[in-house]
Parts: sequence; C-alpha cells; structure tokens
Amino acid sequence: MKNFIFDVDGTLIDTIKMYIPALQQTLAKHGYQREYKELTKVFGITALDALRAVGVKEADLQPIFKEWFALAYQNDDQVSVFQGIAEMLTQLKAQPDIKLVIATSKTNDEYVNEFEPNFSISKYFDAHVTADDTQKHKPDPDPILAGLKKVNADPAESIYIGDTINDLTAAHAAGIKFGSALWGSVQPENLGEADFPLEHPSELIKLL
Repeated sequence: MKNFIFDVDGTLIDTIKMYIPALQQTLAKHGYQREYKELTKVFGITALDALRAVGVKEADLQPIFKEWFALAYQNDDQVSVFQGIAEMLTQLKAQPDIKLVIATSKTNDEYVNEFEPNFSISKYFDAHVTADDTQKHKPDPDPILAGLKKVNADPAESIYIGDTINDLTAAHAAGIKFGSALWGSVQPENLGEADFPLEHPSELIKLL
C-alpha cells in the first residue's frame, strides 16, 4: 500500500466520550429519549445525518445541532489521540512515495479550528477532505474518492482506515481496501468484512 486514507473520530482520536453523552442529553432535553447504545450506531457520520438517523425532525435539526456541539465542546478534555497513532504516522511518513490523507465527517470549521491546532498529528497529512468538500457523505464513497483525487492515488494501492460500518461501506464502494480500526471501534462486530482487521495502529506498517 502506498496511499493511506484515514477517518478521524474513533480512528485517530478518541472522541466518543465527548460527543455521545452530550448528544443523549441534548436529545432528551428536546423530547427525544434515546439509549446510549443506539446513539453509538451513528457515531462517525456527519452531525446532521446522525440527528436524522435517530429520528430528529427537520425543524429541530439546527437547534439541537447547536446545543449538542456547545455541550460537547465543554467535554473536549475527554479527547485524546489513540495510543500508537503518532508513532505509526511517523513511520509511514518516513517512507518514500507514501501519501497520507484524511477523509472525515467533520466540517471544515471543525477540522481547521479544532483538529489541526489541538492535535500535532495533523502535520503528517498531505491532504484532507471534510464534510464541506462533498455533497454526499459516508457511507457513500465520495469523500474517499475526493481524497484519492487530491493525491492522484491509484485505488489499487490505497486503503481506508476507519472504525464504523459506514467507513467500510464507503471504502469498498470507492473500490479500495478497508482496514478496521478495532482499537477505536464501538461496534467491532460490524467490521467482519474488513480486508485488514487491525488491533493496533502499528499493524499498518506491515501493509507497506
């Protein structure tokens, strides 16, 4: 493999404790009672798509979205880079002809103002694709295809690494291999069709 495309939440950084409790609390405030486990199923897709998936009415989307994120960012001290990620990225970046790309459901504002300044691992990447860059989002392949295009990558030499079934579906729809980030997945049982089940970030080095 020469082109490594990464999801962010649940793959590079551990954010579930930041987002899901805040989502559950905000939904309950607006009369939407949802179990925690149910909400983990929409972890990793765009925020508005997640709200629609759990049954939020269109008229409630923007108010709930704003309140959810305001509450979530009060818990940003709960976020951390997964163990082994920085070391893995360092080793990949040191190899000749290797391209590292991010394809995330985060908005560009989140990426630029939250991810880049707060996590030093952003320096390793040659390009990034956010939710603002494509009209369709995971599980559609568009974000991954956009990432491939940005670095002129050969799909046959490319892999997408993510932690959810939507990541797996998007990768295979894009015609590339999928590596399951089992270290961050909250539903590893859904990732059985991964081409490369990965228990630890260091295992990516073997795919060079």
